[in-house]
Amino acid sequence: MTSNAGTEPRTDRTGPDRSASMRDAVSDSWSVRAAAGRRLAADAEVPEVAVVLGRLLLDAHNTFVTRETAEALLLRGDVPGLRLVLAALATADAQSGDQIQSAILNVCEQSREDIERLSELAAALVPDRDAGVREEARGLLGPGR
Repeated sequence: MTSNAGTEPRTDRTGPDRSASMRDAVSDSWSVRAAAGRRLAADAEVPEVAVVLGRLLLDAHNTFVTRETAEALLLRGDVPGLRLVLAALATADAQSGDQIQSAILNVCEQSREDIERLSELAAALVPDRDAGVREEARGLLGPGR
């Protein structure tokens, strides 16, 4: 989970760009929805965007959308991105859950540094107000946490 948060310019989508991405998030095309998830991940802390990202993470029609959105959120390397992913994981069906778990492995568990960063972020979510997020965060930290 090599994070460049804070070192790269933000790519927030505002105005027409965000509106287009929000429209794309409900497209009939799985590839358009996946691209929207990747773009909207930059604005995960915006409440209306977070709602859309939550739907994309649990896309009922294509798990590629789930995985792409989860990876984009995890690449942020921050608590808001991980929180959305864990909230989705807590309610995901088996197929979506597998895709989210794969995204966590691919983005957050490739090096010792990645794992340490994931543990730091998960520890910050253990006291979260959402019980599902709390439980998933504890699960990332291992038994006894």
